Amino acid sequence: MFKKLRNRFLIVNLVSISIMMLVAFATIYIITYQNVQRETNMELFKVSDFYHGPYNSSKMPRGDDRDSVTGSQPSDSVTNGAPGSDPNSPPGRSVSFMIKTDSEWKITDAHSRFDMDDTFYTEALQKVNKVNDLDRKTGQFTLNGTDWAYVIDPSSTGHMIVFIDVTAQQGILTNLIYTFAIVGLIMLIVIFFLSRYFANRSITPVKEAFEKQKQFIADASHELKTPLAIINTNTDVLLANREDTIENQAKWLHYIKSETERMSGLTNDLLYLTQIDDSRSSMIHAKFNMSDAVETIILTMEAVIFEKNISLDYSIEPQLMVHGNSEQIKQVILILLDNAVKYSRAKGSVNVSLKKQNNDVVLAVSNTGEGIAAEHLDRIFDRFYRTDASRARKHGGHGLGLAIARSIVEQHKGEIYARSVVGEGATFYVRLS
Repeated sequence: MFKKLRNRFLIVNLVSISIMMLVAFATIYIITYQNVQRETNMELFKVSDFYHGPYNSSKMPRGDDRDSVTGSQPSDSVTNGAPGSDPNSPPGRSVSFMIKTDSEWKITDAHSRFDMDDTFYTEALQKVNKVNDLDRKTGQFTLNGTDWAYVIDPSSTGHMIVFIDVTAQQGILTNLIYTFAIVGLIMLIVIFFLSRYFANRSITPVKEAFEKQKQFIADASHELKTPLAIINTNTDVLLANREDTIENQAKWLHYIKSETERMSGLTNDLLYLTQIDDSRSSMIHAKFNMSDAVETIILTMEAVIFEKNISLDYSIEPQLMVHGNSEQIKQVILILLDNAVKYSRAKGSVNVSLKKQNNDVVLAVSNTGEGIAAEHLDRIFDRFYRTDASRARKHGGHGLGLAIARSIVEQHKGEIYARSVVGEGATFYVRLS
């Protein structure tokens, strides 16, 4: 189940990121393409305007560089208007040439800064999308491995087509696509492993919660199974002796009542835990006197402590105020004090202290007893967890008291933890603000 959940998370994450990357790359490419086209058209129109004006073709420099046909830019290309440049040279940085035709699209004149064959002009003209329109028309084509852009300028006698080499510009767009493909692939691979790592980390708490839930159901079932078995057995005894008096059968009835009360206490604790989890945002909190709350619980426990022959020492700083629900905090104090008395050795002692540390109020409840081993300290606040099941059954309880205390303290944004030395005793701390 969790493997399928992780795979779904991976698929959704990769698809979402792939779509976002595709949109981002497409946007960048479209913007770059539009900028390249805009610059190409501006250069085309500049060269076209130059050929529309008067120029002396006899003064145009000619060279032996035939690479213009294949699209390579000559090293001596010049920009019109630059110092030392030929005023009869067309503007722009690219290789360019011009063809004039009549109304039937037959070549009447051609001009280039470089020597070109007549067949090249003919082939170039064949690539042009011929339209008999009065507006300027632009386009692009590939000839002999070179990319050319052209503009058609109609005139009264025919057409003038100006061509410029845009191989470099098209190379930029092509390289951009390759770059996007490589970067996108690398990013997807990296994102896959990152997503898998974070998916495993995200699922771990869910898995732990699921396992705890299963354990919780199993423990609750076990806790209910024992009293139900006792009740059932004692009921069978009563039914086997139906003609006997109630007075003679009172022992079995008391067993049934005792186990019923035990089940009632367990279900009440379970319901209380559920109510705490469901009412985290609805519980009313207010300032209350923590010192008075601790003293009240100590007074209610004094008779029990005296009966068990346990000495009680306490040190409570007066008028310590805490923000929270006083009844719930009293329940936490009662749980900790009751546990301290239950698990204290005979003629042992219990110590309660309440003091202010920095901006927090710290309650400490300690006893002298067997203590808690280090491996159990982090789990004693789990539901139904017991360090010693036989000893816990001897003292009563269901292993829910500390779980309830932790839920209440966490609801109050506080901290509860324990420190212990095996053979000497344990101390439980509650830190509230």
